[in-house]
Amino acid sequence: MCYKIRQVALDDIQRCYEIEIRAYPLEEAATKEKIKIRAEKYQKGFIVLEDDQQIIGFINSGCADQIVMSDDCFKELIGHNPLGAHLVIMSVVVDPQFQGKGYAGHMMKDFIQRAKILNKESIYLMCKEEYLKFYEKFGFKFTQISASSHGNETWYEMQLILRD
Repeated sequence: MCYKIRQVALDDIQRCYEIEIRAYPLEEAATKEKIKIRAEKYQKGFIVLEDDQQIIGFINSGCADQIVMSDDCFKELIGHNPLGAHLVIMSVVVDPQFQGKGYAGHMMKDFIQRAKILNKESIYLMCKEEYLKFYEKFGFKFTQISASSHGNETWYEMQLILRD
């Protein structure tokens, strides 16, 4: 399958929302409004992966100089500063019918390269325990169990340092 990775366009919001609600439990999925806010406020930090016909996955993020991973307001990019030193990934998601084919890995590699081009110091994310090893493959290190109780789950905070 031929695919490409590009920045999000506003026309992509509906498809991204469809993927989000198919891939995450409802109590964890971002609302369409949050996805729209992320696409509008920080297009540089929102990439989509598409095959010949449709978007099959995406990563979105925000930036800040001070990171508090459990800050729910930041998920709506309240406090976002596009010039901030650190990226915070909100979602890494692939449509369930395309999962298990390496697409999330392709997106992560591309996202990390874009972060370096943007001269970011580091990338932060939260994940469930079963995804720790996946992110470790890209150089992320576990930092702490999060204070977040999003979706009534335990979340693990990770960081990838891009430059000192």
